[in-house]
Amino acid sequence: MIDIQHHDHHDAATLRPLLLDIYAEVYKDVQDDPFASVDRFAQGLDGWSSRPGWSCVIGYDQGEAVGYAYGAPLPQGAAWWRGLITTVPSGLVEETGERTYALSELMVRLPWRGTSAAKALHDALLASRPEERATLLVEQNHPKVRALYEAWGWHKLGDLRPRMEGAPLFDAMLLPLGS
Repeated sequence: MIDIQHHDHHDAATLRPLLLDIYAEVYKDVQDDPFASVDRFAQGLDGWSSRPGWSCVIGYDQGEAVGYAYGAPLPQGAAWWRGLITTVPSGLVEETGERTYALSELMVRLPWRGTSAAKALHDALLASRPEERATLLVEQNHPKVRALYEAWGWHKLGDLRPRMEGAPLFDAMLLPLGS
């Protein structure tokens, strides 16, 4: 059982070094990919953690960080869906600022993989969200990750390629919240 601590945007500056260290450890084998670099991740982290409603959970095992998850509500007119390649009804991707929580990152350090730590972090992050649904993106070259999310109740909405140089193709996924 891991101890999970909840944080918000007020804690972001303090948490930043820990989040970057864990990212660098988890993604050490792909640092030659400019899309996965620590610098690029740091920019994304700074952007996400400055958003209203940003929340983060960090899991600890006997004081050692296991991993974390974070995200934020999508703002009205969010750019999140602009790279959607799959045709969906327009109302499905219209954002109000209160409709959809975007789970941006979920990562667990190697010693705790396969221990249900990821599910615990996932559930803790989303448990008290007031939005009607959550969304996330999974790289299409990671079918095991997508299958894991599907086992947790997520379903694929469509294919999405963010409008960022070098961005891979993703599965855009949705999860109903509440109820």
